[in-house]
Amino acid sequence: MIDYNKILPEKIVSIPKSGIRKYFDMITPDMKDVISLTVGQPDFVTPWHIREAGIQSLETGKTFYTANAGLMELRCEIDKYMTRRFSLSYDPSSEIIVTVGGSEAIDIAMRAILDIGDEVIIPTPSFVCYEPLTRMAGAVPVILETYMEDEFRIDPAKLKALITPKTKMIVLPFPNNPTGAIMTRAELMEIADIIKDTNIIVLSDEIYAEMTYGDRHVSIASIEGMKERTIVVNGFSKAFAMTGWRLGWVCAPAPITAQMLKIHQYEIMSSPTTSQFAAISALKNGDPDIEYMTAEYDRRRTLIYNRLNEMGLECFEPKGAFYVFPKISQFGISGEEFCSELLKRYHVAIVPGEAFGACGLGYARISYAYSINHIAEGLDRMEKFINEIKK
Repeated sequence: MIDYNKILPEKIVSIPKSGIRKYFDMITPDMKDVISLTVGQPDFVTPWHIREAGIQSLETGKTFYTANAGLMELRCEIDKYMTRRFSLSYDPSSEIIVTVGGSEAIDIAMRAILDIGDEVIIPTPSFVCYEPLTRMAGAVPVILETYMEDEFRIDPAKLKALITPKTKMIVLPFPNNPTGAIMTRAELMEIADIIKDTNIIVLSDEIYAEMTYGDRHVSIASIEGMKERTIVVNGFSKAFAMTGWRLGWVCAPAPITAQMLKIHQYEIMSSPTTSQFAAISALKNGDPDIEYMTAEYDRRRTLIYNRLNEMGLECFEPKGAFYVFPKISQFGISGEEFCSELLKRYHVAIVPGEAFGACGLGYARISYAYSINHIAEGLDRMEKFINEIKK
């Protein structure tokens, strides 16, 4: 009989499953009235003009492979969008690749840059994929913890202290999932000053770039001297409510994208053709959709932040993305226990903060990508649960 323990590599076996999906998957069929506030999926249906473009591409038989890097028309629109929204311009023929979501972009960026033993500095709390993908590339994650008292922003002195001769990459996950933190231009300039004379590459995950409340998002690539050392990841899932279309993009200097494209060619061939045609319409005509949805997220953000404070939960006011990260350590139970009991007793699903890194211990992530009514009902039940465990 085959012994799978001798076949499956330790570097994969040792990687835990996503802590986000764990709580989403705990929802059982008999829980008919569950309020899930777990997943970062917009509750908006993809705008009609985007869906119509996808439908039209199918009806006219556009079901072929595209160029490996994506339709040239789409890459041109990505360049126009980046210029229009973030004051960045890229050559569509050599500096832009259309990917299967932002996740693939992060993966191929890491594999194109990292060698075995290289170090990657990853701020936490942050999205669950960075550390596992670093390990899969044979590199070593170096954790930079951020804290509520600093508004979950990177402390430049702490960053500088972690840099070694082995540091190859720094991940910038802002606007941040799960905390809602952002980085200002002044703060990004401090980071730029630290690495400007090194060969360190920045991987800037900007999937939530359109979801900021107050200050507009600033890409570190727009700071003098940083474009040549920055890989910018973005996509259609969040800003255009296109999660199921599985489409993202990456912008980087041509020497880097040339290597990323090799991995993309062998791994994917090309991103889904129907999604690409739909995405052209998103970029050409979708600015009003972005403004509408972001304004609605802001309304939900205000509701959830105020209610959590009324419940007595210490909570950082999120500045971006669509998550809030309240502290729950005051109840004397772990995040795992808090979230499990909340789901069992009141059928509300949220995610414990430790799913996003050890420094998330004592917090929980709540997504406000859901409707106002959905959020309000979930908060009502959560308040009852908190009153119960306070006794």
